[in-house]
Amino acid sequence: MTRLRDLLQRYRPAGTPGAAARPGVPADRAAELATELEPVLALLAEAEAQAERIRREARAEAAGIREQAARHAENFRAEAVDRAATVRARAAARARAEAAPDGEQLVAAARERSEQTRARAAARAPQLVDRAVASALSALAEVVP
Repeated sequence: MTRLRDLLQRYRPAGTPGAAARPGVPADRAAELATELEPVLALLAEAEAQAERIRREARAEAAGIREQAARHAENFRAEAVDRAATVRARAAARARAEAAPDGEQLVAAARERSEQTRARAAARAPQLVDRAVASALSALAEVVP
C-alpha cells in the first residue's frame, strides 16, 4: 500500500523541464514570487498612497501661497500707485517753490529790458520818423515833376 506521503511527493514542485528528474508538478515560480512579494508591495502601495496624499496637500498649499502672494502684490502695487501720486505732487510743489525766486528775478530782468527797449524806441522814434518822411518826400518828388 502506498503511503500518503508518497502520494503527495508526486505533486511537489519540480524544476523546469529538461534533464531527467524525479517526477512531480512543474514549479510555479510566478506564484512563489507573488506570494513572497505581496507583503512588501502592499507596504509600498501604502507608502505610494501616502506620497500622493502629501503631493496633493503640497499642491493645495502652494496654490494658497500663490493666491496670497498675488493679493499681497496687488495691494503693494495699489499702495505704491497712491504713494507715487503724493510724492509727485510734493516734488512738483518743492520744485515750484525752489524755482519761484529765480522766476521772479527773471520776470524783473525782463521788465527792465522791456523798459530799456521802450525808452530807446521812444528816443529814436523822432529821428526815424523824420528820416522816413524825408525819404518818402524825396521819392514822391522824383515821381511827380
